[in-house]
Amino acid sequence: MDKQKRNSIIGVIIIIALFLISSYFVQKNIDFFTNKIDVGIFGILIFVLIVTTSIVLAPVSVIPLFPIGIGIWGWYITAILAIIGWSIGATIAFLLARKFGVGLVKRIISIEKIHKFEKRIPDRHLFLTVVFLRAVIPVDGVSYLFGLFSKMPLGQYVLATIIGLIPFSFGISYLGTIPVAYQIIFILIACIIFAGGIIIASKRKLKNKTKT
Repeated sequence: MDKQKRNSIIGVIIIIALFLISSYFVQKNIDFFTNKIDVGIFGILIFVLIVTTSIVLAPVSVIPLFPIGIGIWGWYITAILAIIGWSIGATIAFLLARKFGVGLVKRIISIEKIHKFEKRIPDRHLFLTVVFLRAVIPVDGVSYLFGLFSKMPLGQYVLATIIGLIPFSFGISYLGTIPVAYQIIFILIACIIFAGGIIIASKRKLKNKTKT
């Protein structure tokens, strides 16, 4: 396993751990969040701004903040706010990459990752590709890379982004409402399924190479 993959796995583990800790803290002190915190429209704007900034300053994850939002506004509103923030951030990042090119993107994403993505970006079905990536990876500089290498129109990219974010945002928000023990079980199952998919895809790729 190379250094980049190892760092990515460590990053995911940290995000999951912080999410679980945040969920536990909020659930144990739910009365404090629902009765004593009155953040109003200012708090909503701050939350959306934080989520937006997390995309523009990729890769930064705000997922550990979701349980706090859930404690204040509920899971449904938190999901909607996340979709708004992530969509605005994705649009800004996409446009910045289009305008300033590699000179800007390389300051945010490693050159190695940029070159690797350039080789893997598909020529067809870009819309579905963005929907899939947004459903599984809401951050990680995807918007910069698509803005840099793809010829996808901005409107299509924004629409695909919103569609992909909907299941992820509502799913992760609802997850923050269930007991932490069940969260751990669900995350473990999801990780096993995801790892299994990667192994199957790798074996197919190796098999195709062998045939050629």
